[in-house]
Amino acid sequence: MDTPLEIVFHNMPSSPTLEGDIRKRVGKLDRLYEHLIGCRVSVEQLHRRHQTGNLYDVHIDMRVPGNEIAVSHEPHHAEKFTDPDAGIALRNAFKAAERRLLDFKRKQRGEVKLHDAPFAGQVSQLYPNEDHGFILTHEGTQLYFHRNSLMQRDFDELQVGDRVHFVETVGDTGPIASKVWRAEGAPG
Repeated sequence: MDTPLEIVFHNMPSSPTLEGDIRKRVGKLDRLYEHLIGCRVSVEQLHRRHQTGNLYDVHIDMRVPGNEIAVSHEPHHAEKFTDPDAGIALRNAFKAAERRLLDFKRKQRGEVKLHDAPFAGQVSQLYPNEDHGFILTHEGTQLYFHRNSLMQRDFDELQVGDRVHFVETVGDTGPIASKVWRAEGAPG
């Protein structure tokens, strides 16, 4: 990397253990894509929960030539009732970052997948007045989708919590869901 790794902790003290884990994982990203310019990792403790533990938000911003790739791991509903752990949130965020970096590398080399495989997720946020929403993936990351990405349904019929399938692609600002359709047997 051309610029030093930046690690930031919000609402929690810095942790040498987490910093070491982050440095190791960023080293792997640097080996996956040799043109990585810089990386910023932000770990935020969202809530102090005495019974079930704390929830963590992890954001990874990777700078590559001509672009920036952003990945977020935000706890979804199911994680709020388990024993959350910052290490697990880091692992999930870095898995998503590896996939996104490899997709960017393939796109940059001009490699095209013959068939994009659909993934499953659920609608987590809708902004009807702004014609877009977000899908929560099974890895816990959020993907943007536009009203025009829907394959067969009216955007106004979607509801938060609806199960959907989607095809993930890399857009100008990072990964997006380019094709979205309601999962079979889903309500509505």
